[in-house]
Amino acid sequence: MSLPALVIFDCDGVLVDSEPLSLAVLARSIRATGLTMSDDEIRAEFMGPSLEQIEAGVTERLAAIGRTLPEGWLDGFLAGRAEAFAAELRAVPGAREAVEGVRALGIDACVASQGRLTKTAMTLGLTGLSDLFPQDRLFSATMVAHGKPAPDLFLHAAAACGQTPERCVVVEDTVGGVRAARAAGMRVLGYAGTHGAAALAGEGAEPLDDMRSVPGLVVAGAPSVR
Repeated sequence: MSLPALVIFDCDGVLVDSEPLSLAVLARSIRATGLTMSDDEIRAEFMGPSLEQIEAGVTERLAAIGRTLPEGWLDGFLAGRAEAFAAELRAVPGAREAVEGVRALGIDACVASQGRLTKTAMTLGLTGLSDLFPQDRLFSATMVAHGKPAPDLFLHAAAACGQTPERCVVVEDTVGGVRAARAAGMRVLGYAGTHGAAALAGEGAEPLDDMRSVPGLVVAGAPSVR
């Protein structure tokens, strides 16, 4: 059996349970501009893209109804999100066991997030997971030309860790993340969170409903060597 050499974890929704908090603050911030959008619409359009893409998307929607984005809107959203994180953010159940279990197999692990490194460091710190990843094992879409669903971030993370795509397994919870991993030529486990198991499986992810199962699934899916 030939085990993978690297497991790449997304952060939001995979290691830290940030998505519900982010959605609540984002929905409140968007509606304060005068836009009328449901939580489902906001989740579909704005959960996953970069901050710059979120700001551009809200600006475009406002322009369509003859309004402009209030000055300092993005900073206000970030401040509200940071406050919510500090008060309520928790680790995804089984996240620590997943990473420690992978490392116990002799497999390296890293984080590759759409968010900025400052956000990743903050959320891992707030949830007590920061000891799991040294600084050189944290990667952000700000480091590459194109974020998810482009493969750039995962390819960059693999190269920085000295691994080739075929020796990597990605753990993701969004359609964009699964698409990015598949485009990078990597095997991907789809944690049923933000987008649901069916949507992730439809993009080629192997189903994952408990983070504690990650080490076992990594081994189970490893190709046999003859």
